[in-house]
Amino acid sequence: MPGICWYPAKRTACTVNQGGTADRVVLYFGTYSSLTENILLSGAFFLCAGARKENIHVYMDTTRFCGRRSMTCYGQNDGARKGARRVWKRERTGKSDTAHFKTEVIIMETTMQTAMTTEKIPYKIYLDENEMPKAWYNLRADMKQKPAPLLNPATHRPVQAEELAGVFCEELTAQELDHDTAFFEIPEEIRNFYKMYRPSPLVRAYCLEEKLDTPAKIYYKFEGNNTSGSHKLNSAIAQAYYAKKQGLKGVTTETGAGQWGTALSMACSYFGLDCKVYMVKCSYEQKPFRREVMRTYGASVTPSPSMETRVGRKINAEYPGTTGSLGCAISEAVEKAVSSEGYRYVLGSVLNQVFLHQSVIGLETKAALDKYGVKPDIIIGCAGGGSNLGGLIAPFMGEKLRGERDYRIIAVEPASCPSLTRGVYAYDFCDTGMVCPLAKMYTLGSGFMPSADHAGGLRFHGMSSVLSQLYDDGLMEAVSVQQADVFQAAEDFARVEGILPAPESAHAILAAVSEAKKCRETGEEKTILFGLTGTGYFDLAAYGKFHSGEMHSVIPTDEDIARSLAQLPKVQ
Repeated sequence: MPGICWYPAKRTACTVNQGGTADRVVLYFGTYSSLTENILLSGAFFLCAGARKENIHVYMDTTRFCGRRSMTCYGQNDGARKGARRVWKRERTGKSDTAHFKTEVIIMETTMQTAMTTEKIPYKIYLDENEMPKAWYNLRADMKQKPAPLLNPATHRPVQAEELAGVFCEELTAQELDHDTAFFEIPEEIRNFYKMYRPSPLVRAYCLEEKLDTPAKIYYKFEGNNTSGSHKLNSAIAQAYYAKKQGLKGVTTETGAGQWGTALSMACSYFGLDCKVYMVKCSYEQKPFRREVMRTYGASVTPSPSMETRVGRKINAEYPGTTGSLGCAISEAVEKAVSSEGYRYVLGSVLNQVFLHQSVIGLETKAALDKYGVKPDIIIGCAGGGSNLGGLIAPFMGEKLRGERDYRIIAVEPASCPSLTRGVYAYDFCDTGMVCPLAKMYTLGSGFMPSADHAGGLRFHGMSSVLSQLYDDGLMEAVSVQQADVFQAAEDFARVEGILPAPESAHAILAAVSEAKKCRETGEEKTILFGLTGTGYFDLAAYGKFHSGEMHSVIPTDEDIARSLAQLPKVQ
């Protein structure tokens, strides 16, 4: 429910109530549509405040929602309405003779939030199906500094839609290049599919809080409640839908840990499309059961780099014995798509279109928190290519960009592949084979070969261009963590919260626990939100190595990174 604060009229007699009398003054913080739909049309809600509807005056502040001030006063007492409006205008112009009014607004908002949270927040907060987002949110529309455009690697000029037509689906290309449209309607077919596993729960981590003995309040958005085991299905079903709508035979893709490949195989099976997956070789070998789930849904799965594509053969020749990377797998999938009639390439992370589809995570999260008047202080997510973190933070970062509210946002990446914390902000290829357009992003160089880290979904040399721009603008932070510490955090979390997390998700858990421990030391009651992107039931081999003491973090040296960065394309 939106923020409501009821006050006896006499408390504000010298402000809102100058023009007449009222039983209650209502201070409302939220959107106009929420006000009309959720309050004005509910007489019972008014009566519960102990006042007649016609004797209630409403002061509404929409500053944080749409960047402008507006005031609406409802009631049958015309004098009261005029008086309230006069006070509001004086406040807006700075000519008010009620200097304490703005201070009271702050006090009232704080009191309102406290009142709304007196009811114990449930362990799991579920939205109703009718509360699910009906449109994806395009964060780029609110960015003052837009992400740099993709460049044609041959001409170094911005890529045009027709140049991407042979690689991506038409509708996805339009979404990729659109920096200005704030919302894209989610097609009904996709919304119906979402209902199989969405809305996903927002969990209050009471058990973890108690275990840590921290005053911090910890929430996590759990995206592992579907067969793919992760958030990846949110974008997979969208991309498969547009491929089917275009009349294609099938799609090709890459996958790291296997969640994206699993999600896409499910989506393609649903729409009757062929699905060809190139899986990072170390994950292909570490996670045979993930591979079999993909095959169950009809996908063909090939370890990458392979010998069936030109770029795969080249990479194997240059890096004998390599365990692969997402960059390698992307190169092979793109080559397969452009050389196969009726096929297009789809990507599970990094791209703007994926960032857009994953905004459903953050939109649901914010709606659930708003029901209880909860505002996170810190938002944390693991970062490989950036899709889940971007999706989680989207509506919150939107508020930050519009100057409506501030949040501390932290990206967590593996120390074995530290693109944000040790990379450079430059144009680079998104793939190792150098067949994709150039993207400006934080990168370790497309030739960087990370060690065989068990967080396969985070083993990408670059980062989303949107997140890269936000990070470069100082709007978010980044930390890198080591593999053994990540698995320790994962095990501790599983023992108190009952969910075995994916290694990728455990990066966010580790950072959230670290922030909660800081609160224990300082006594601060901060609210921490993190993304639990998936489950780790196909990662038991990695857990086994951790338990047997065989897990070690291989951190690249400065020389390793410098050699890779020396190969960056020269873009003026």
